[in-house]
Amino acid sequence: MREFESIEHFKIALEKYINYYNTKRIKAKLKMSPVQYRTHFTQAA
Repeated sequence: MREFESIEHFKIALEKYINYYNTKRIKAKLKMSPVQYRTHFTQAA
C-alpha cells in the first residue's frame, strides 16, 4: 500500500493513473487502449 504526503499528492497520482488507464493501457480484448477504441468507432460511424 502506498502512503501519500497530502491530499494534493494523492490527487496528482490519481489523475496520472486515470490518464494512463484510459490512454496508454492496452486492453487485450480490444488490442488497443479504450480511448483509441472509442475514437476508432466514432470516426467510422
